[in-house]
Amino acid sequence: MWLPFYTIYSRSQTTCRRAAALLKLSTDVVNVAHLSHSAGLSAKTCKALQFRKHGDPSQVVQLEDVDLPPIGAKDVLVKMLAAPINPSDINMIQGTYAILPDLPAVGGNEGVGQILEVGSQVKSLKMGDWVIPKDAGLGTWRTAAVVAEDDVISLPSDIPLLSAATLGVNPCTAFRMLSDFEDLKPGDSVIQNAANSGVGQAVIQIAAARGINTINVVRDRPEFLQLSNKLKAIGASHVIKEEALRRPEIKELFKTCPKPKLALNGVGGRSATELLRHLQVGGSMVTYGGMAKQPVTVPVSALIFKDVKVRGFWVTQWKRDHSHDDRAFRAMLDELCSLIRQGKLTAPACTEVGLQEYGKALDTAMQPFTSSKQVLIM
Repeated sequence: MWLPFYTIYSRSQTTCRRAAALLKLSTDVVNVAHLSHSAGLSAKTCKALQFRKHGDPSQVVQLEDVDLPPIGAKDVLVKMLAAPINPSDINMIQGTYAILPDLPAVGGNEGVGQILEVGSQVKSLKMGDWVIPKDAGLGTWRTAAVVAEDDVISLPSDIPLLSAATLGVNPCTAFRMLSDFEDLKPGDSVIQNAANSGVGQAVIQIAAARGINTINVVRDRPEFLQLSNKLKAIGASHVIKEEALRRPEIKELFKTCPKPKLALNGVGGRSATELLRHLQVGGSMVTYGGMAKQPVTVPVSALIFKDVKVRGFWVTQWKRDHSHDDRAFRAMLDELCSLIRQGKLTAPACTEVGLQEYGKALDTAMQPFTSSKQVLIM
């Protein structure tokens, strides 16, 4: 499978970037080095993007020195390597997300770091391990953090840095929705809106690896053909405009592609209603986002005559439901990392931004039709 230019990383590029990250690690964390395992030492500091009240991220987020507590017996010291800016991060700063941290808070819910120190009773992690947060709210937009062993989970360090940094939210969301709601077999079909989003691109790639067709709906735009080619290059079976869902030619598509068992809705409003209309009898529509900020309307006929199921999914809740046992989370990460190593799952297009340039990164992340995910490099 040919991949678009911006998603191809050679082994030498990956190695150079990792070496650069490690060199940077040695210089950036002087102020957090030499912490011992014993409690009671004076706190060290790190640089962090912190907000003290909710509001416009460009107004309330500031780069500050934040104290690091001593490393407890079951804690680890993590040097953050890279952390993306996701829509949920913006919503959390604005105060509109489903869960909100106590203030002041450090922004960021996703990212990858490297273990620098471990407490004396830490069993599952060791120095040098790459780790990602198990749950939202960890505060990843910082140079370093002291966290409990149970708050992070290890990743192999032989995958690209940007893949690791963006693994914990969108690919996990895509994986679970493709696995948990319908028994999808090779040759089956899935329809989704927001196909160019981080979740949408992960759905395309994971489905393609499983032999599942994807019908990918995107908003019309001047560069539609370019976008369509990009999505097909990563495995999309069909790419159509939203307007096509309401036109007779959609019937032609279903002459060569089975009607979908599963619909994935990240938009809401009329777009979600149109997805429902094309589901197989007994199929499921799973809503994981609402970019249109409009309610989902379900036609009565779809419920009565097609017996469709309307569900919701939030990966944070899934992680919390499985927090007592890491085996399901570990199995999912192992499968995703295997796809990454095989070149079957790549990170979305990313723009690497230094922590000092956070203002520009936040502004860019909030623009409509953003084609590149902003990733803070520590």
